[in-house]
Amino acid sequence: MEDAFSTRELEKTILETHGYLVDTAVDGLDALDRITGAHYDLIVSDVEMPRMDGFELCRTLKKREGYTDIPFVMVTALQKEEDKRRGLELGASAYIVKSAFEQTGLLDTIERLVG
Repeated sequence: MEDAFSTRELEKTILETHGYLVDTAVDGLDALDRITGAHYDLIVSDVEMPRMDGFELCRTLKKREGYTDIPFVMVTALQKEEDKRRGLELGASAYIVKSAFEQTGLLDTIERLVG
């Protein structure tokens, strides 16, 4: 889930090029609607999104039966250690800062989490 179209499409292209099936959402509420009742092996989300941010999306999903074990990766511009700590405390499996974003790092993280 990523509210910036260009970033969302870049991440989608990277993942699809490496054989992953990808659904996208424009924000946290859109993601929550799409996720409910569906099965996903992994969720990649921005933190800063309108209507429902990535922190709240992660918190909401981690409280729902059937979603607690799905890896949740945050890819965000928020660089502060307290933001990273908050994401991980809410249940994120990984926290990747966009300024340090590398295609390989994202793919390595996903491979580690879903095999």
